Amino acid sequence: MTHSDDADDRERQLREMLSQLFGERADEVLEQMRAQGLDPAAFAGDGPLPDAAAVQQALAQVQRLLSTPGDGPVNTGVAHDLARQVAVAEGDPSLTAADAKAATDALSVAELWLDAATTLAPSGGQAHAWSRSEWVEATLPAWSLLVAPVAASMADALATVLGDQLGDDVDVSLRLPGMTGQSEVLGLEQLGLGGLEPAQVLRRLGAAAFGMQVGQAAGTLSREVFGATDVGLPLLPGPGTALLPTNVAQFAEGLDAPLEEVRLFLAVREAAHARLFTHVPWVRAHLLGLVDRYARGITIDLDTLEQQVRDVDPSDPDQLRRALSGGGVFGVQPTAEQKATLLRLETALALVEGWVDEVATQAALAHLPHAVPLREMVRRRRAAGGPAEQTFASLVGLELRPRRSRDAAALFAHVYTAGGVERRDAVWDHPDLLPGPGDLDDPAGYLARRAAQAIADTELDAALADLLGDE
Repeated sequence: MTHSDDADDRERQLREMLSQLFGERADEVLEQMRAQGLDPAAFAGDGPLPDAAAVQQALAQVQRLLSTPGDGPVNTGVAHDLARQVAVAEGDPSLTAADAKAATDALSVAELWLDAATTLAPSGGQAHAWSRSEWVEATLPAWSLLVAPVAASMADALATVLGDQLGDDVDVSLRLPGMTGQSEVLGLEQLGLGGLEPAQVLRRLGAAAFGMQVGQAAGTLSREVFGATDVGLPLLPGPGTALLPTNVAQFAEGLDAPLEEVRLFLAVREAAHARLFTHVPWVRAHLLGLVDRYARGITIDLDTLEQQVRDVDPSDPDQLRRALSGGGVFGVQPTAEQKATLLRLETALALVEGWVDEVATQAALAHLPHAVPLREMVRRRRAAGGPAEQTFASLVGLELRPRRSRDAAALFAHVYTAGGVERRDAVWDHPDLLPGPGDLDDPAGYLARRAAQAIADTELDAALADLLGDE
């Protein structure tokens, strides 16, 4: 076979491979290669052409990383795929029918016990038994929304820093598996993304990197949570309860209490959270609004960010993710407004946790011999800084630790002693009635202060009425 025949044969093989990858655009890709000075006949050198399936997989990965619709701040597709991978990395056994039934039965029993402990009705949603992967599927949309404000700021900062480093020389290339040399690389044009401006490329790389962070965090969290409410925020779009039997069983292994008691106690906590988020709807808006307000006020330390990404290959989103995971890129000095928002958020989280802690324990005491030690174990787990705090600290520079949950539980206990279930639950009747940091400093004096404030409000109303009447 002559050299010319060999070249023609290799170009034919290349066209066949490209046809499998690009369909009718194969000839267009070949023309683009020639226009860029690449010789299709010499594209693979003397070795065999790569397997089309391997190339397709690599091609799809790059296209997925850069194909965020609308240039959103988080590549949700990347987040989803990585979260699923991380969730199963240490095992995610399929739930047996017996495990699922035990979980949903526990949630049903929890509702019966709570009926005697709170005026808030059951959430009315479905009771779920989830694997770790199913938890990811159910909660990932909420995580993506929660981190979107800071992700947008990070994407802008990355575009600025990388843009300064690279100028207009921004490109993303894909080396074909099984081939070597500069000529065996597909650029943006061949990847079907040639219409992107440099700034768009950088923002999409940032979205992919942040998507990886979200996916890593959510996947890690799925291995530790017990249900849908462990983080103290409403992660489900509507009413419902859930337990993760695998995680519940792992938690129970290190305790003296039997698995059945542990399952029931955690089910009561889950159901109590769900009742609060469902029947006091302003709590959901209040918590998520505070997180959003705090996140929107975050500033990115461009100098630190530049140092962290200085040696990063901008075409490798995973390198960007690892660089961003190092921390320190968020503004080290929060503004006065952010400090006030953080204080309100910490107080609200403590009140939610304190109410759930008090109500769940009251509901379980008559039924579970280990209710008190289980309460203490959960308290210590939360106080030690569980997975939620680490997740949010890495994603948005914000810890979700309910630092004062014991004080909040003491406050609700005092209100219950003074006025029973109705008066305790009435604390949630209106945002204006919500206890503040000063009330957590002195839980026993909360009712006296509320009474004094009510008298002062009445006197003010009377004075205004007299004034308006005189006119």
